[in-house]
Amino acid sequence: MWHLLMIVVKWVTRTGRSDTCGCSIYLDYNATTPLENEVLDEIQITLKEAWANPSSSSKEGQIAKAIISSARQNVSSMIGASQDDIIFTSGGTEANNMVFNSVIKEYVIKYHENAVDGGCKIPHIITSNVEHDSVKLPLQHLANENIAEVTVLPVSNVNGQVCAKDVLNSVKNNTVLVSIMMANNETGVIQPIEEISEAIHLLKRPKHLPNILIHTDAAQAIGKIEVCVQDLQVDYLTIVGHKFYGPRTGALYCHSPGKDTPLYPLLLGGGQERSFRPGTENTAMIVGLGKAAEMVCRNLQDYKKHMAEIRDFLEAKLQEELPNTIINCQTSRRLPNTCSVTFLGNQCNGFKILSLLKKVQASTGAACHAQNRPSSILLAFGLSEQMASNTLRLSIGRETTKKDIVYAIEDIKQAIDTLGK
Repeated sequence: MWHLLMIVVKWVTRTGRSDTCGCSIYLDYNATTPLENEVLDEIQITLKEAWANPSSSSKEGQIAKAIISSARQNVSSMIGASQDDIIFTSGGTEANNMVFNSVIKEYVIKYHENAVDGGCKIPHIITSNVEHDSVKLPLQHLANENIAEVTVLPVSNVNGQVCAKDVLNSVKNNTVLVSIMMANNETGVIQPIEEISEAIHLLKRPKHLPNILIHTDAAQAIGKIEVCVQDLQVDYLTIVGHKFYGPRTGALYCHSPGKDTPLYPLLLGGGQERSFRPGTENTAMIVGLGKAAEMVCRNLQDYKKHMAEIRDFLEAKLQEELPNTIINCQTSRRLPNTCSVTFLGNQCNGFKILSLLKKVQASTGAACHAQNRPSSILLAFGLSEQMASNTLRLSIGRETTKKDIVYAIEDIKQAIDTLGK
């Protein structure tokens, strides 16, 4: 037991916030973020004081129900939505799968018998080739099982973005959904969701054809840039708490769920979340998500300014101290905290660099598929296999300092020098 405790203590010491004492410099905030102290406090208070079942008519149950409602309001305010449009989920993967399940079920109910597109009895979904696995793999499964037709659009090798014209050119009579992430988790490139939505909404489709709905996974964007569903003109938006200093839970924005926008449950059970997501609510985690959302509403401009300043300092120092580097998508519209850097040279394999770092914690790409092979996302952006293999993702947090960056670059330099010996 004590051995296990010491492992946990040692791990916490190494994976907490950035530390200029030389113990650890965490630069993997796109993988996950620590809980803000205010968020942790809210969770602990809720676990102690609001443990009752929110569906209960007891006084304690109604207190739990009320604080869930307050959290829902905070989350909706963060993205400029109505609180009635927020459905709490276990995380982003569930939210994304809910979207795909819903549009397919709606198509089957309304259009399967009177097939459109010259007899096509399955719906068509448009996506990109740089999506997170929680979008990519469900859509691959649907296509493989002949449940949906899926078009995967390439991003530009120049700016890393999907072209709105390519989306329009891919639309078919049976198209029901465009699902494109708001910002890429590895390069930080922000996709032109507003432009894509506007182009789709300007399409004049016959009334007998299905509406084309817009979904964006905003997991990486929230807490780093403005995210407003009214500006984006989306029907669905995925929210992931642990990407913006909240707990590992999430939510789905759905515009007027079950009325203007189809939403069907993945699970059957009680009537929680208006039966869209049954199961007794995880009150403490929902409250934590609400608190994290409140902090984003209150402090976003400060967060953005700080992260951009530190990220730009990082990139300038990298190119100054390690001239044989390329900052990927540096001229593109990017998240303020994300740096994808490629080190030129046969010996500069990203995984080998990571193994030799003494202080820095970073990654070669998405944590969900971190393996000793080139990132499929970077290959999709047009990098060669060697360049993709030689790439690190360095992502800045709210408390990362310039001193952290100086130490981090020293650590990266020693790792590369060791590989060159």
